[in-house]
Amino acid sequence: MMQFIRTDRLCLRVLLLILWLGSTGFEMGANANAADQPNILFIFSDDHAQAAISAYGSRVNKTPHLDRLANEGVRFTNSFVTNSICTPSRATLLTGQYSHLNAVPVFNRFDGSRDHAAKHLQKAGYHTGMIGKWHLGSDPTGFDRWIVLPGQGAYWNPQFLVPGNRKLTIEGHCTEVTTQLGIEFLETRPKDRPFFLMLHHKAPHREWAPDLKNQALFADREIPEPETLFDDYATRPAALPENEQTIANDLTRRDLKMEPPEELQGAERNRWLGEKPTQVSVGGKNLEGKDLVKWKYQRYMQDYLACVQGVDDSVGQILDYLDKNDLAKNTVVIYTADNGWYLGEFGLYDKRFMYEPGLRTPLLARGPGIANGWISKEMVMNIDLAPTFLGLAGITPPESMQGKSLVQLLKGQVPDNWRPAVYYRYYHDPGHHNTRAHYGVRTGTHKLIYYWKKDAYELFDLVQDPLEQRNLLGDPATADAPSTRSLFEKLKTQLGDLQKQYGDDGRYADPVDWPKGGVDGPFNEFKPLGKKSVAEAIGVSVSAASN
Repeated sequence: MMQFIRTDRLCLRVLLLILWLGSTGFEMGANANAADQPNILFIFSDDHAQAAISAYGSRVNKTPHLDRLANEGVRFTNSFVTNSICTPSRATLLTGQYSHLNAVPVFNRFDGSRDHAAKHLQKAGYHTGMIGKWHLGSDPTGFDRWIVLPGQGAYWNPQFLVPGNRKLTIEGHCTEVTTQLGIEFLETRPKDRPFFLMLHHKAPHREWAPDLKNQALFADREIPEPETLFDDYATRPAALPENEQTIANDLTRRDLKMEPPEELQGAERNRWLGEKPTQVSVGGKNLEGKDLVKWKYQRYMQDYLACVQGVDDSVGQILDYLDKNDLAKNTVVIYTADNGWYLGEFGLYDKRFMYEPGLRTPLLARGPGIANGWISKEMVMNIDLAPTFLGLAGITPPESMQGKSLVQLLKGQVPDNWRPAVYYRYYHDPGHHNTRAHYGVRTGTHKLIYYWKKDAYELFDLVQDPLEQRNLLGDPATADAPSTRSLFEKLKTQLGDLQKQYGDDGRYADPVDWPKGGVDGPFNEFKPLGKKSVAEAIGVSVSAASN
């Protein structure tokens, strides 16, 4: 009899505990165990090309610390974005949704009341933090502590926004400052809870202002040119010829770090820096035409790669900190970028277009339970990251997330029926670079792009033409071939099926329907706190919602 009473009391206590957890909003997936939940450290850079990491076979630089992540964990060779532009990518990262569902198709404000990964992790007991470039317009939600750059932020002596409508300045280079803020977050975290830290770098975003050490490292470096630097856009007349993100014509004097005449001041000086030179004098020689393009390419790449090197240095500092503080054994570290980037391929810089350099991102991960030295060739997307964060914590992702958890792939296991193709959609037309709006499908072997405002298609065989120089529909030798027409119809059907699968009804195809609210300030409502140290800044990063 006493045994039954004890059992009843135990059941009652368990029931009361469950009710208490529910009332406090505590969330735990079916397989989650607080003692087994790993820390998750997510490192995000801005505009880092997959081709600018030596683990991916870079011809232009060496990244030993990112290579360490790849060698000690998993490297994804086919990682893609759904919309290759900054703010939409960041909304997708949080929500696991395409732009048409999370309502951030362009540079418009993200609604912080929406459900997203950090909120689920916070409810599950994680100590959550957001540090660095946010660029979503609204204040971060779902984070116990946050300190973020206003808009794009500055490379030198950056200002940061903190809870309570306040802002402060930290002296130094933004990459190093962001790194030290991340380490201070780890130093001051509650030690009895797992942490989820999103550490977001500004670099290597335009205007490519590196720290002095890495600037000197690349100052005299001769960078190999890509094969398609002087692409003539033959067979691809729909959008490329009118784009304004070319190395030949669209880099400004500010981009190229040219010194203005001393007599120019104020608005005149800014106007001079904003102009795109068609002739430059270098070492007493007047450069124009192809010689000028080659010089512009070198100047651009030297600064870009120096910024990348700063990010790689930062990754090394973070990995060393984890090792020295006995955190590596229970911390999953993930590295990726918000979108791809052009390193002179197609004669371009920037991102946006669905061609391979802009569509692809690096994706590296290591940590407990993650395969060592594994290379995954499966097609993964940035919609997969949010459900992956939750899957690592043992939390079942909500049905609203459209991506798939990568946890099995991280273990070196390939799930059955993994996706055979990816869907992409870019809206920001004309945007900053006169890039035509388009959507498309990429399979393991082919790509179909549709510029819907021009009613023009491009079709590529990625096996025979990996540099995407020959649009099969634009080349008279192949346009009317039965094999081309059959492939075209097959991919059009697949494209339509993917739009149905992801619920893309074209709701933001017309700019008049784009959501309102910007992401770049001016942030005048934030009260200035003056200059602060890294420790002081982290001290005021506590969100009122977490108290």
